[in-house]
Amino acid sequence: MTILHWAILAPFIGACLIPFFSIYIKRVHSGWAVLIIPTALFLYFIGLLPTTLSDQSIQNTIQWVPSLGINFTAYVDGLSLLFSLLITGIGALVVLYSIYYLDKGKESLQHFYTYLLMFMGAMLGVVLSDNLIVLYIFWELTSLASALLISYWYGREKSIYGAQKSMLITVFGGFAMLAGFCILYGITGTFSIREIIGQADLISTSDLFLPAMLLVLLGAFTKSAQFPFHIWLPDAMEAPTPVSAYLHSATMVKAGLYLVARLTPVFAGVPEWFWILTLVGLMTLLWGSLSAVRQKDLKGILAFSTVSQLGMIMLLLGLGSAAYATDTDQAAAYYSVATVAAILHLINHATFKGSLFMVAGIIDHETGTRDIRKLGGLMSIMPVTFTVSLIGLASMAGLPPFNGFISKEMFFTGMLHAIRFEGFNVGTWAVIIPVFAWIASIFTFLYCAIMFVKTFLGSYKPEQHEKKAHEAPIGMLISPVLLGSLVVTLGLFPNLLSDRLIKPAVTAITPALSENNEFEVKLSMFHGFNLELAMTIGVAILALLLLYFMKNWQGLKLYQQERDPINHLYDHGLDGLISSSQITTRLQMTGRLRDYFSYMAVFIVLLVTYTALRSGAFIFSVNHSAEIPYFVWVLAIIFIGAVLSILFIRKRMTLIIMVGMIGFLMALFFVIFRAPDLALTQLLIETVSILLFMLAFYHLPELPKETAKQGLVIRNLLISGAVGLIVATMGISSFLMGQELSLASVSEYFIENSKELGGGYNMVNVILVDFRGLDTILEGLVLAIAALSVVAMIKLRLKEGEDT
Repeated sequence: MTILHWAILAPFIGACLIPFFSIYIKRVHSGWAVLIIPTALFLYFIGLLPTTLSDQSIQNTIQWVPSLGINFTAYVDGLSLLFSLLITGIGALVVLYSIYYLDKGKESLQHFYTYLLMFMGAMLGVVLSDNLIVLYIFWELTSLASALLISYWYGREKSIYGAQKSMLITVFGGFAMLAGFCILYGITGTFSIREIIGQADLISTSDLFLPAMLLVLLGAFTKSAQFPFHIWLPDAMEAPTPVSAYLHSATMVKAGLYLVARLTPVFAGVPEWFWILTLVGLMTLLWGSLSAVRQKDLKGILAFSTVSQLGMIMLLLGLGSAAYATDTDQAAAYYSVATVAAILHLINHATFKGSLFMVAGIIDHETGTRDIRKLGGLMSIMPVTFTVSLIGLASMAGLPPFNGFISKEMFFTGMLHAIRFEGFNVGTWAVIIPVFAWIASIFTFLYCAIMFVKTFLGSYKPEQHEKKAHEAPIGMLISPVLLGSLVVTLGLFPNLLSDRLIKPAVTAITPALSENNEFEVKLSMFHGFNLELAMTIGVAILALLLLYFMKNWQGLKLYQQERDPINHLYDHGLDGLISSSQITTRLQMTGRLRDYFSYMAVFIVLLVTYTALRSGAFIFSVNHSAEIPYFVWVLAIIFIGAVLSILFIRKRMTLIIMVGMIGFLMALFFVIFRAPDLALTQLLIETVSILLFMLAFYHLPELPKETAKQGLVIRNLLISGAVGLIVATMGISSFLMGQELSLASVSEYFIENSKELGGGYNMVNVILVDFRGLDTILEGLVLAIAALSVVAMIKLRLKEGEDT
């Protein structure tokens, strides 16, 4: 196992060790031990920067299920390294922040850090896996770990609701994504992302291209909270603030963006990819910014702002895919400005949003409230928090000299480039893209201004606070101050990361740019007086006017409605699922065994019949039939008569004897058709079964006579007849199909390989023990569970009035 694999597994190992650490070292905060892991991993990934700088990659493989093409392949290029640095770097700061935020005496720290490390490892697995199935496993682990983190305060109903919602929506998308992965495997014959990208031309010509793309995008949209799947993210705010700062700034919500960026070389270059990403991203950007304005809770504002910013990055990735529809390197570099802006804003968003979430947690921690209607005047009371907030909000609003201004200017540049794009039948429709993006930017500036003014300016309201407000302790301020410093540093010196992180990530998304010697990533705070700057000035003026006249429109019903109206669709849909499942359960779970068998039998008959008819599997022919001896006809007639006689027998003992006779006749047929092992097994089982039945029924009381309804009798007759007919028909058809196609019998394989591969001459035993060993083990496990259940029921002694 390589160091890269250990880097992915390190957080999981730490998650397993944290409970033991908490038990034996109680005087030390568990966070200090946890902090070692992300810090060490961050330093390790920093050491890989020279590799991506030289346009190289690292790939290490551990075989897992090679026969199915499933291997644990870790792959590092510019894109995966960028995300790995964000996951571990922000993770280290979040752990440091949580040490001072979470009270050691009041919180279950071992659970918190176990879930956090589990989530960190899962995210690293997502961004570093080259195999789609392994990526999917880590993908679903992120959903599980995030649900555990969101429901960390499980005593709160809202925490459970938020965890359930995030789990349902993201796992639903994950299942869709898995189906898309399977389609890609069906087209290419591989789960390797590198090999799939190499077969992009083959995929684009497949009839299954569009279904695969839509299913993969469904997984990405649900994870990255794109409209209308964004509703889970605001409810996830019930998690502790360190969780919110981690999940919504650098990790979970960025997983969908990573997937889109990683698979852009596979799906880009077609109009469907361009339009779906562009329109969904644009709608998410606009809806998220508008919804953030309506919020009264600091974390609520930041939650919807995250939705908006994620939409912005998704929009940029969609516009950047236009580079695949161009013929020249110059045009590709021109339209790749949007991709550069997406990667740049991905980094910027992690810095300013992480600091803002931590600031919101500090305000809540030190005042006891996050309601902006109860806050105000904190500028002089919490000066450090005020400074960090000012930097973060100004960056998110797109003001200089902070890093958010640079990515916002490039965002506008990408929008304006869309107007000049002539592919995908864009035409005059492209005008709506910069217009709506500009409107969304106005609301972005507005909610940043509202959050700042309502929290730090105005009059101080100590009577509405649960605690006496004061500045946070130095330990809690370290992480947001460091992130705020990055916001300023990356704004003043934007090219610090241009060649080291941004360009390798962009060339991983658009590989053709790596061959273009003229492609460079050059960032600047000031690009001169151009249309982008005019758009920024217009955004600031209109947003400040809306803020100034806020008293005139804050009484609108839309502003008063904090909860997203799409939540009603989710709630009604969930209620509908519950009610329909209850109806279905009442229909199915009748408590009668015959009903359960009826449902299963009908389902099997319908499924097998449909499949056989669709595939033409029903075959009737007597060309290959052998001559049947007369005594076999006689035995068959006796067998059929014995079966039919069961319908008219009313006494238990007689019925058991007749059933046993049928079993012995079956054993005789096995002997005739030269299967002595099966005949012996049948005789032994039939004998033991008859004895046990006779012993059991001899001691059981007689049941009262019941007159079965005619409809029930007819239903049972039809179902049992259909089952018998379909089984006989499929058995005959399978035999005849093998004869017509000259297929070799499967028994030949076992005859030839039983000794060599199984080490035995008894073919039946070898099949059961070796070739089907796992089935046999599971069957034994089922028998063991049944035996334990019987023992438990025998030992159970209920008192009068008790019920199981």
